[in-house]
Amino acid sequence: MSAETAVFSATGRRKTATARVRLVEGTGKLVANGRNFESYFSHENFAKQAYSPLLTVEMREKFDITVNVTGGGISGQAGAVAHGIARALQKFNPELRAALKKAGHITRDPREKERKKAGQPGARKRFQFSKR
Repeated sequence: MSAETAVFSATGRRKTATARVRLVEGTGKLVANGRNFESYFSHENFAKQAYSPLLTVEMREKFDITVNVTGGGISGQAGAVAHGIARALQKFNPELRAALKKAGHITRDPREKERKKAGQPGARKRFQFSKR
């Protein structure tokens, strides 16, 4: 049998997207839902946003990362992946927390879509008022 490798897992969330992240020491392979990060996240900015916590702590080539991400759109999923990677890195080494926190990767973005209200066309929009 092969030697046991440490696996650090965490969950990241943003809007309605949820990402389950597995961090294993390796060569820098990034996989999201069975596909390469660059092909899964259609635009390169989303892929960069997703692995930005690794760049912050300068460990881009040190870990193999596998992500299962569901819900939301591509932007929310990229944010959820970044949040999950940051939390997994913190489990790997608690001393990285200060750098990750300063860069804003640890804090979950609390913004959610506001629900539509009854008697109006959207959450805030009102139907046109007519006095007569």
